[in-house]
Amino acid sequence: MKKDILTLLDLTKEDFLYLFQRAAELKKRHKKGIVDQPLIGKSLGLIFEKPSTRTRLSFETAMIQLGGSPIFISAKDTQIVRNEPVRDTARVLSRYIDAVAIRTFSQDLLNGFAEFSDIPVINALTDLYHPCQVLSDLLTVIEHKGEYQNQKIAWVGDGNNVAHSWINAASVIGLDLRLACPEGYEPKREVLDKVLSACCGTILVTNDPHEAVQDADVIYTDVWASMGQEREQNMRKEVFGPFQVNTDLIRGAAPDAIVMHCLPAHRGEEISEQVLEGPQSVVWDQAENKMHMHKAILEALIIGNHKEK
Repeated sequence: MKKDILTLLDLTKEDFLYLFQRAAELKKRHKKGIVDQPLIGKSLGLIFEKPSTRTRLSFETAMIQLGGSPIFISAKDTQIVRNEPVRDTARVLSRYIDAVAIRTFSQDLLNGFAEFSDIPVINALTDLYHPCQVLSDLLTVIEHKGEYQNQKIAWVGDGNNVAHSWINAASVIGLDLRLACPEGYEPKREVLDKVLSACCGTILVTNDPHEAVQDADVIYTDVWASMGQEREQNMRKEVFGPFQVNTDLIRGAAPDAIVMHCLPAHRGEEISEQVLEGPQSVVWDQAENKMHMHKAILEALIIGNHKEK
C-alpha cells in the first residue's frame, strides 16, 4: 500500500521515530564511507514550480547515493501549464517513475496529484506546509540535544508553512512549541484548529518573542517574506523588526540553546550576522541533514521500512 507525505499528519509517532533512527543510521554509515544502494533501478521525479537550492539538491543527492536516479522536471516544462488535468499527469507519471516530490504553491494541487497517483507523493514545499524540512530539523535537534522530548522549542517570525509543519509535528509526537509572530501574521487558524483537539504536546502562540524564547532550548526563525510575498518585503521589515533573532533576544534562552534557520537567510533581517555565524548556530548541520532525512524518507516510501521487509 503506497504512503504519501503531504503533511506531517500523514505520519504516526512510530513513523517519526523510525525516520529519525534510519536517517541517523544512514548518516553514520555515509560518514564511514559505507555505500548503501537499496534503490538501484528506482527513479524519483522532482516536479518543481518554485525555485530551490537545498531541497532540490538534497533530494537529488539522496536518490543518487541510494543507487537510484532523480529526474528533475520544471513545472513550466510540463503539460500541466497547458491545462492538462493534474489527475492525468499523476496517472502517467505513476507508470514511469517510483516516487515523486512536488514543490508548488497550492496544497490542493499536491493533494489532487496524490489522489490519482499510484506512487508515493512527497511534499517538497507548498505555501501551507513543508513537512520534510521539519523532519530534518528534528533530526538536528536530536543530534545536538540528545532527544526531542523535554525541549522547549521557540519559533520566532512569520506563521508560515514551516511553522505549520512544526505545529503538526507537535501534535503527533508531543512537543513544547511556542510560536511568536506579529499580530496578524500568526499561523493559520485552520491549521491550529485541525490539531489542537488531538494534540499530545503543548502549543502556545504569542505576539511577544521574548516570552517565546524564555528558557528555550531551540530557537528557530525563517525569512519574513516567503516566496510569492516579495512585494510585501519592505512592509514586513517594519512589522517584523522586533522579531529579529539577535544576541539580545537569545539572552533569555537556555545557556546551551541552539539556533536554527532553514535557509536562505537574510542576514541583518530575521537573524543577525553575529547569531547566524555564532557558536549556538547549527544551520549548516541542519542543511546537511536534509539529505540524510530524504534518504530515509525515499527508502521507506519506495521499498518500505524495516517493519515491512
